[in-house]
Amino acid sequence: MPIPYKSTPVFDETTLPAALRREHRTKDGVWGVIRVLEGEVRLVLDDGSDAAGTVLTPDRPGLVLPEQPHHVEPLGRMRMQVDFHDHAPEGFSRACEP
Repeated sequence: MPIPYKSTPVFDETTLPAALRREHRTKDGVWGVIRVLEGEVRLVLDDGSDAAGTVLTPDRPGLVLPEQPHHVEPLGRMRMQVDFHDHAPEGFSRACEP
């Protein structure tokens, strides 16, 4: 996977910011890769394309497209980090599918 230009700190279920738990979006030209380091996180695409959400795990990262509205929900104990890329990362056929 390509090297991101920026990464968030590692968050757990208690430190995950409220802003990530409610609808938000990346900027134009920015792809986000949600990497779960431990546990599970639900990624919900708030544009109606995946209202039920996709469960992300350490083996299944999630891709957020530029300007795509989304939010995350921790499913119990977890640790996660978001990597930001200025081009589409390789290895993803579409959002949420590595």
